[in-house]
Amino acid sequence: MGCWYGINNMQERERKEQEVLLEQENSGSGPEQWQKEGAPYIDVELLTPNEYSRPQIPIESVKYIAIHYTANPGATAMANRNYFENLANTHETKVSSHFVIGLDGEVVQCIPTSEMSYATNSRNVDTVSIECCHQDETGKFNDATYDSAVKLTAWLCVRFGLTSENVIRHYDVTGKNCPKYYVENLDAWIQMKADIASQIEVDYKLKNIQ
Repeated sequence: MGCWYGINNMQERERKEQEVLLEQENSGSGPEQWQKEGAPYIDVELLTPNEYSRPQIPIESVKYIAIHYTANPGATAMANRNYFENLANTHETKVSSHFVIGLDGEVVQCIPTSEMSYATNSRNVDTVSIECCHQDETGKFNDATYDSAVKLTAWLCVRFGLTSENVIRHYDVTGKNCPKYYVENLDAWIQMKADIASQIEVDYKLKNIQ
């Protein structure tokens, strides 16, 4: 039994390593190169393909970057990622996100940006989604989460030839109160988009230096 478990574990590690390599091959780089281009460090932890959280439906063209909040105060990025993963077993609902940003600013990638996630309803077909963790019921992002959200969003905009005008909230698609704090406090959302726009300018300069 122990031997079988060890072999199974090794096969799982090999599968994950192959998926990480595929993601990096598709993008022509990897986490270290992405950091040089302005991204925060990205921990690639791709979900197992399944119809409930990673359907492997291609995104033909990325037109928007959508910001969400987890609505799960205090939960970590990996806890949210593992919830998506477990949907393959529970069949509870269909939901996922390309990225989850944690309370310490850590970024976990769940789905390749070339594939669709279940996060932004009618915009799933052309949108990369980012779920952000938060400490309390207000839904406000702490400094570490906010900083990573700005950097990740700006880097994705540069990667797909977008501007801050292409950055949306879940609310802008369905009217859902998500991300809660940035729906209820419009000035905070305007400031976040301004910060993303400034970071996009920085990232384009970094790109030109490479």
